[in-house]
Amino acid sequence: MTDSDASGATAGVDDGDAPALPDDLGAVREALVDWYEADHRAFPWRRTEDPYEILVSEVMSQQTQLDRVVPAWEDFVEEWPTTAALADADRGDVVAFWSDHSLGYNNRAKYLHEAAGQVEDDYDGAFPETPAELRELMGVGPYTANAVASFAFNNGDAVVDTNVKRVLHRAFAVPDDDDAFARVASRVMPDGGSRVWNNAIMELGGVACGTTPRCDEVGCPWRRWCHAYETGDFTAPDVPEQPSFEGSRRQFRGRIVRLLGERDEMELDALGHRIRVDYAPGGEHGREWLRDLLSDLSDDGLVRIEEGSDRTVARLR
Repeated sequence: MTDSDASGATAGVDDGDAPALPDDLGAVREALVDWYEADHRAFPWRRTEDPYEILVSEVMSQQTQLDRVVPAWEDFVEEWPTTAALADADRGDVVAFWSDHSLGYNNRAKYLHEAAGQVEDDYDGAFPETPAELRELMGVGPYTANAVASFAFNNGDAVVDTNVKRVLHRAFAVPDDDDAFARVASRVMPDGGSRVWNNAIMELGGVACGTTPRCDEVGCPWRRWCHAYETGDFTAPDVPEQPSFEGSRRQFRGRIVRLLGERDEMELDALGHRIRVDYAPGGEHGREWLRDLLSDLSDDGLVRIEEGSDRTVARLR
């Protein structure tokens, strides 16, 4: 359906989805794209259409601040510039890199390594191009698959992340409902324009329509249509709080991987004393606690535990 086919402000969208959706979506789209193309944050992965480099950026960006992702991404693609190079790498080296750069959730490094192997072995080194095909890669969920399809191949659907939900909720009074956000995001995105559009609307949410809106300061292109700007109600959808990293199992898992990346192997108690100052073999945070962490890492394919007659050691796989 084209804009000229639309009848009413919410044509193509359930009436309750977007009561403030404008009639002239062509003007809405043009305003956002013009704003984005005039000036936007120059992340290095926005200067490439290489699906491998874009996949690396998307995986790294999951729950990691972008200013920390940039140097890590640059180092990663310099070390392993292609899927072939990454697939040939030792997985322990990839996991150690991830931990050294404090990217969190080290199993993402494992999945990325395995996905590179899939591209080489199952697709003869040629990346799949559709969201459905990309989801066949290890560790690639719906959001990441759609992002890679959009930014590498201009072949994606509308991206719906936290930033996009906040923009749609404020601008067009879309209710805080995942299905409604998906329908409205798809309706607003121009056909065949996923690469620029998804970059642009995420930029709008990251720069102009953050937790604290900066509408006038950055010249938000949607002010003339925005429900929140008109009413002064800048309420945003609820965002689940991330659990604290400090003192978490994730923090100690990362410390284990980092230490094992520096050594061939470590004996159990030596490892425990290195990862927390209050480690005591028989205490609350002792061998049983440490073995539980190592068991998780073993299940993720990151660590191997070797039981000997007189000692137990751990090493990266």
